[in-house]
Amino acid sequence: MELALLLALLVLLLVLGVPVAFALAMSSLAVFALLDIPLVVAFQRMAAGMNVFSLMAIPFFIFAGDLMNRAGIAERLIHVADAALGRMRGGLGQVDVGASMLFGAVSGSAIASVSAIGPALGPMMKKQGYDEDYAVNVSATAAITGLLIPPSHNMIIYAAAAGVSISLADLFLAGVVPGLVTGLLLMVAAWLVAVRRGYPRGTFPGWRAFLFALVAAFPGLVAALIIVLGVLSGVFTPTESSAIAVVYTIFAGAVVYRSLGWKEFIAATTASVRTTAMVMIIIGSAAAFGWLLALLGAPALLADLLRGITENPLLLLLLINIVLLLLGTFMDMAPLIMITTPIFLPMTVDLGMDPVQFGIMLLLNLGIGLVTPPVGSVLFVSCAVGNVPVERTVRTIWPFYLALVLALVLVAYVPAMSLWLPGVLG
Repeated sequence: MELALLLALLVLLLVLGVPVAFALAMSSLAVFALLDIPLVVAFQRMAAGMNVFSLMAIPFFIFAGDLMNRAGIAERLIHVADAALGRMRGGLGQVDVGASMLFGAVSGSAIASVSAIGPALGPMMKKQGYDEDYAVNVSATAAITGLLIPPSHNMIIYAAAAGVSISLADLFLAGVVPGLVTGLLLMVAAWLVAVRRGYPRGTFPGWRAFLFALVAAFPGLVAALIIVLGVLSGVFTPTESSAIAVVYTIFAGAVVYRSLGWKEFIAATTASVRTTAMVMIIIGSAAAFGWLLALLGAPALLADLLRGITENPLLLLLLINIVLLLLGTFMDMAPLIMITTPIFLPMTVDLGMDPVQFGIMLLLNLGIGLVTPPVGSVLFVSCAVGNVPVERTVRTIWPFYLALVLALVLVAYVPAMSLWLPGVLG
């Protein structure tokens, strides 16, 4: 009864439009009171969920990504992608995917990627005769690659939620190949749609122009190299690497590019504080909610339910992915990572899946939810940037959904996709 009430209250509050963090907290507090557990325990669980040392890296990653956006690094990455990919049919679509992958490698945020790449490429596409819905669809789905290509602060959240000995360096490495494959599949989808709609073919500016663009963007890419190589080599921890990335980004934006002034710095600081506060409140509320789920036996009940449907490991994995996809359509990513990891990680481990592979599968799965209504935050941001109704984009986004689902199938059923690179370099 208490479990049903907990879930029913959460759904009701979400339907009424209550923000996810407060919906999680309010439903949890109601069930704490019903169970006659002192409410101070709820706040202790919330504090414990946020009081994880590795989570200190999140505000620094968010701050670094915002600084990169305001310093104009995204525009320089677009020039690199344009020089390399713009010659193809519907070249600007390929450029959008390539630039999103590059920016994802320095920001680790899907929202930051679509907010930076969309406004820069959208007008260019419109000017060259591309449909507005195409620009929005490509920008929204390509932003998902930023969740997989390291560094990604969502990987840190997963590592904290997993509660087992997971190397963040292994997670970083595990996301590289799936991120690249996802990007390539999206490029294929973008090309097929471009061919069908008769979009123009770009021209190759030459290797000299490409090298100039790469050199101009290189100081921005160094931030990603600092984070990833620093963590992989063990020179510093993820938290230390994120702080160093902030310092370097300030140096690159203010001294190298001379595009980061006090106005941009203050705006980035304010926006990062606001975003960090929202993320940490969500994590804390989700921790209390997840503790109640464990107390009420939700993981065991769900495991019994799924195993009651089938004992086939392949089908069980399919059912887990379907459940995650459905959850991702109406809840944000951070709380779902905190809530679903303790539930599904033990089940997938019993099926023989490595926790690192499950983490990449989880991130890609919930990332698809970010571009899927009714609560597809990345899709909504992309539509707002492109000034296109969501209803119009949903009618034409299906080729890109297919590409993302194909990537998810490969990650879920081909362990080497995630585990090969950590095995070679780990």
